[in-house]
Amino acid sequence: MFEHYYTENPTSQLRVKEVELKLSNGHIYKFKTPSGVYSFGKIDKASKILIEYTSIKTGKVLDIGCGYGLIGITLKKEYPEIELYMSDINKRAVEFAKINAKENNIEAIIKQGNLYDVWENFIFDHIISNPPIVAGKEVWMELITNAYTHLKKSGSLELVAYHNKGGRRIKEFMKEIFGNVEELCKKGGIRVYKSIRL
Repeated sequence: MFEHYYTENPTSQLRVKEVELKLSNGHIYKFKTPSGVYSFGKIDKASKILIEYTSIKTGKVLDIGCGYGLIGITLKKEYPEIELYMSDINKRAVEFAKINAKENNIEAIIKQGNLYDVWENFIFDHIISNPPIVAGKEVWMELITNAYTHLKKSGSLELVAYHNKGGRRIKEFMKEIFGNVEELCKKGGIRVYKSIRL
């Protein structure tokens, strides 16, 4: 049976590969990636573009669906003023997000749980994600809808997606929920979308 990464307890045998993220500014960060977690053994192109083009530089930031921690940890390294929170439904992802945070010498609150279940009483300045499209539209729609209630006024939600693989629908839904959406980046079929809670 095929088991995708949006799984609470991956049953695949654990294998670990180290990967290197090189940003356009020359900064290099290393991550341990486990099997059974999104983007095993490689740097996801869309996640890298989100990191490079995000407008988030400070504040209380939630990286939701964090995987092994690539987006949140890199942003914290680049912008130390960020107060970082990360979560994922996948227990193995959370375990390795904690390992990678420690090895990259950053502090973060990292929790395991589905979407906002573990952030019930939290309000953030920004929420960022490479949403789990493979999990189905109900998941990314809930991610967007509930982001609104977990953002302070003037807080932002930033998502990345392939424009022709669900991205167009994500953009439309962000506008529907927030009343606004802009594209921060258009690159090789990939888009970074931003909505602000007005």
